[in-house]
Amino acid sequence: MSRPDQGEADRTRLGHLLGPHGVQGGVKLFVLGDPAQVMKLARVYVESRGWLRVRRAEPLAPGVALHLAGVTTREAAETLRGLNVFAADSDLPAPEEGVYYYHELRGLKILDEAGAEVGEVVDVEDAGHQDLLIVRHEAGESFVPLQAPYVQVQLEGRRPTALILTAEAPAGLLGDDEPDEAEGPEA
Repeated sequence: MSRPDQGEADRTRLGHLLGPHGVQGGVKLFVLGDPAQVMKLARVYVESRGWLRVRRAEPLAPGVALHLAGVTTREAAETLRGLNVFAADSDLPAPEEGVYYYHELRGLKILDEAGAEVGEVVDVEDAGHQDLLIVRHEAGESFVPLQAPYVQVQLEGRRPTALILTAEAPAGLLGDDEPDEAEGPEA
């Protein structure tokens, strides 16, 4: 496997390749976010293939048709089917005011409404209909839904600085309020 020139934590998953588009090596990319952002990239990291230069990108619902360096036939594009595609965080265009990339949440503290630290974001996972924060906390790691009203993203200008777990969040998200199975029933 080709190693990227950046660590995995410095890459953001764009989506996955669906299969060939046309006969000259185009490949359809299902985009998880905004396809317009993919259109501006000069290179992408394709799982198990490494960094590939984007020769051309065309809008195509539900994503983008990519024409990648070294992929010039339908058969070559077919070999990419199902592979994940990433971008270097530093290659992504700056989002508009009040919008942030999920990679900007990695390493941020999770605070309760009083401002006390209750955990740290390890990663963000696309779970289909709902994105999940992977949060490391005193009791281990938990998945926390990244949705209002449970989590509020605190912004300083354009950049996220912390996440606040609100009172509306279900009990037990961070391993607290869960009964200790070792105790057994009281007599």
